[in-house]
Amino acid sequence: MPKKIIFLLLISLLGLAACAAPAAASQPTHAADPTAAQAGGNTASLAPVAANQDTETPAETSLPRGNHPADWRDYPVVPEFSATAIQIYLRGVANGNDPQRFSKIGDCQNITTYFLKALEDPRFHSLGEEYAYLQETIDWYFGSYSRDSLAVAGGLNVGRLLSPLAANQQMCDPTENSLMCEVRHFNPSVVLVSLEENWNDRGAEEYGKHLRTIVDYLIAEGVVPILATKADNLEGDHSINAEIASVAAEYDLPLWNFWRAVQGLPNNGVEDDGFHLTISGPYFDDPARMKSGWAWRNLTALQTLDAFRQAVAAAQGD
Repeated sequence: MPKKIIFLLLISLLGLAACAAPAAASQPTHAADPTAAQAGGNTASLAPVAANQDTETPAETSLPRGNHPADWRDYPVVPEFSATAIQIYLRGVANGNDPQRFSKIGDCQNITTYFLKALEDPRFHSLGEEYAYLQETIDWYFGSYSRDSLAVAGGLNVGRLLSPLAANQQMCDPTENSLMCEVRHFNPSVVLVSLEENWNDRGAEEYGKHLRTIVDYLIAEGVVPILATKADNLEGDHSINAEIASVAAEYDLPLWNFWRAVQGLPNNGVEDDGFHLTISGPYFDDPARMKSGWAWRNLTALQTLDAFRQAVAAAQGD
């Protein structure tokens, strides 16, 4: 067997263990009489992440970003967007990337069943008065939230993402990996990169090597990578999150510090297995639901996209 094929087979085996469904219900929890989202709101000022006073409140997120990736725990949940990120975006849009599309890249923590899809259906989410300003960003990227990304699948880790053998064989060219295929098909201007699954038995250095390959490709395509920290610590020393922060600092890219968003939630927002997030629908004005990891994942992802949209508008003088 040719060495190239053997190499690709080995890479694809890195992610054979797909994300198992959590013990809770297999669908998002929706109220019997869902509350419609409130449209409108002020997007001129970006409110910090907040929780209802009756909810166990995750860690404070208003601290300034640390000067070194070793301080990643102190990075705010919603990142600032550097001139580097804006320049990548402007170059990509000038070359044809769609300014109203974002993609999701990652494992089962990114599947539409739980992640962002409900934001396109007013029956299954509510913003409340506090987060009504986010409706404009929901409208701006409408269609991206509910789309099934070609670069999202259970067990898709940083190594397997780069293997053509793990790509959708019906949608992707034989030489394309899932990342290349998604960018070609959907033409996004920004992506949420959240790769967590099945890497705890491998070193952070190797994780970082593959993550840099992913980042290099996206930047070359003029697509802004927003890197996300993970809620779990299956490796035991937070070395993967530290490596993600290091890559973000190295490339001057935004870091969506999701890990910090769930600190202070019951069991830090994860199930007893230490990996899967606790489940509820994105009802941001419901204190009970805001005790779940999935509620905060949806909220802070949306806030991050909103911050990016506003940063772009400010750079363009809109």
